[in-house]
Amino acid sequence: MKDLRAVLLLLVECFLLVAACTAQTIQVDITPAHSTNHFAPNEVLGAGVDRIPAAAIDHDLLAPTLKQVFASGWQPVSYRQNTELAIEAWHWNPQGAWSDPSGKGYFTGSAAPSETIRYSYGYSLPHRGTTRNDGTGNAGFSRLTDGDLNTYWKSSPYLTQRFTGESDALHPQWVILDLTQNQMVGSIRIAWMNPYAIRYVVQYWTGDDPIKAQTKGVWQTFAHGAVTSGKGGSETIRLSDNPGPIRFVRILMTESSNTCDSHQSADPKLADPRNCVGYAISELYLGTTTADGEFHDILRHTPDQEQTATYASSVDPWHEPSDLLTTKQAQVGFDLFYSSGVTRGLPAMIPVALLYDTPENAAAEIHYLKKRNYPISYVEMGEESDGQFMVPEDYGALYLQWATVLHRIDPALKLGGPSFQGVNKDIEVWPDANGKVSWLGRFLDYLKQHGRMNDLAFFSFEHYPYDGCKTPWGTLYDEPDLVSRIMQAWHEDGVPADLPVFITESNLSSAASETYMDMFAGVWLADYIGSFLNSGGNGVYYFHYLPLQMEHGCNDSPGTFGMFTVDANYQIQQPLSQFFVSQLINLEWVQPGAGQHLVFPAKGDIDDGAGHALVTAYAVKRPDGQWSVMAVNRDQQNAHRVRIWFHDRAGQDAGFFSGPVEISTFGKNQYQWHPVETRFMAHSEHAGEQPVVAITKGTAEPDGPVLRSTQSGSTDAWYDLPAASVVVVRGKIAGR
Repeated sequence: MKDLRAVLLLLVECFLLVAACTAQTIQVDITPAHSTNHFAPNEVLGAGVDRIPAAAIDHDLLAPTLKQVFASGWQPVSYRQNTELAIEAWHWNPQGAWSDPSGKGYFTGSAAPSETIRYSYGYSLPHRGTTRNDGTGNAGFSRLTDGDLNTYWKSSPYLTQRFTGESDALHPQWVILDLTQNQMVGSIRIAWMNPYAIRYVVQYWTGDDPIKAQTKGVWQTFAHGAVTSGKGGSETIRLSDNPGPIRFVRILMTESSNTCDSHQSADPKLADPRNCVGYAISELYLGTTTADGEFHDILRHTPDQEQTATYASSVDPWHEPSDLLTTKQAQVGFDLFYSSGVTRGLPAMIPVALLYDTPENAAAEIHYLKKRNYPISYVEMGEESDGQFMVPEDYGALYLQWATVLHRIDPALKLGGPSFQGVNKDIEVWPDANGKVSWLGRFLDYLKQHGRMNDLAFFSFEHYPYDGCKTPWGTLYDEPDLVSRIMQAWHEDGVPADLPVFITESNLSSAASETYMDMFAGVWLADYIGSFLNSGGNGVYYFHYLPLQMEHGCNDSPGTFGMFTVDANYQIQQPLSQFFVSQLINLEWVQPGAGQHLVFPAKGDIDDGAGHALVTAYAVKRPDGQWSVMAVNRDQQNAHRVRIWFHDRAGQDAGFFSGPVEISTFGKNQYQWHPVETRFMAHSEHAGEQPVVAITKGTAEPDGPVLRSTQSGSTDAWYDLPAASVVVVRGKIAGR
């Protein structure tokens, strides 16, 4: 009887062991037909360089710093074009010519190589019509409610019939007033400049927010809001007989007077047609009219962010030298960019300014780069047009004008865009005449209708999935689905299956915080890169490549978009979690270089009891014949032991790692971030100082390195995944 009990106990233990083994497995489907992607690391796994402090440029682009940056393993570089986000015209070359001989107007950089370009700058636009957008933050102001009748907003001349070849009615221009809350509105006064609108309508929004939720309401024309024979000057319109509560008001303009603005020269030889097309408004007033005919304005007119906020469809890129407001922030000059070594000699993705610039300036930039023999991989057209509130047909019209002049220089240039800001879902805009709301779908339709799809060589967007101020650990579980769903959305919008899809800028959030330095950020990075490639992505660029100072972030915490902490002179102090995970991705998971890698589906079967996968996995077959699995343990408290099985459904066989297996581990035992200590000030001690002040510096202890080990593979081999870790397991499969 005792023996029987022992046997039964042994059987139960064996059953439990088998069950445990079954429940702790990463399955890799290596069926050849099931491969989800293929890529070469030196073309696909890159990083981005943006506008940064001039001091950072001086210190970061030096060999000792670049050597440490290169140790992360990222390869190609994407040059980010930040001036578009700040509603600025980009002087990519400080040397150049103005359209007006007096030294102002539309600027074109010199295409002739002469002095080394070390820095380049953005010039603010004096005809700005947007108070704030998703790039400017709280800097600058609109000329529509600045209280100055001598300043004015003017729309882009490149969206008029003279340049598009299409009726102005197909590219209506608009301005929007945001009253921040419902207020009684019955009348509007528009102080027009030249050119003014002959035909326009004044409308109100029936929903919540026409900028952030463009399909959650409609634009309704006021009872007396349609004007068909505008005369310019100051026009006061009684919009309705009974004022009602309104928050958002739009002026939609469809026909221009085509009369010349204040910049047009009296000399016919110097006449510039760009000064005589589009629409211009000096000041807007909104409110009610009393029985005695008196107009009562409710807007706030001031040249700062406290003005009544306005938004504009486009902005005229006319400006002058005095519009250069700072040289402390700079885009890296192209000569320094290419000669410093930051590109590693690889072709770089470079931008041209499009939203607030001219095609001539873009053409001169390409001419310059070609004369210098600088290698270009791709040309990205404009920056975050959706964040600038540009409708897709307007972006399409600019895109085709720019593409025409650039392909005239080199038909082989690979142009693309639109560099959407970091979004997790399809971008929707006010419906067109057919009720279509997809921004991307309508942009693609525009190219197709004009027979120009061949001018789009790639589609690009950015990825900043989280609100930087709201990052509980559980948000990590969302990342693979966020990536796969947005990739699916783009293809449903009409992106052809064979069109390369790039994420040209990415990190946790568009807002910095101390989360960036925590292990959280490293775990996220592995999941993000793996899931993007598994979803068929063709290129991904980590941001930011170069070391940066800590900056004020979410919840008053310091943060950096870089992979290192630095001192006041930008000398690297220590690497951060994303640096080490970058090494795992670029130097361990993949084989560095130009060799082709095949991506295969992989899946863990460990969850949290609520359907969230605690272990995710990403598998590649490397050109050296090794199979490499990157396992991400998103369980912040518990380690897990897993087996790794390979299944070939075509051959109906299974496999496992055999022989020496190389393991690279990065988790809590290798890295822990210790946050800063802060003190709170009820009121700032010094003018403009933040109310929360750091009194110590955050630090990582330990701060690496990656733990590397070797074990023997076999059918019953287990692989340890420490809590909150990224582990790369690499080797050969038995029998293959």
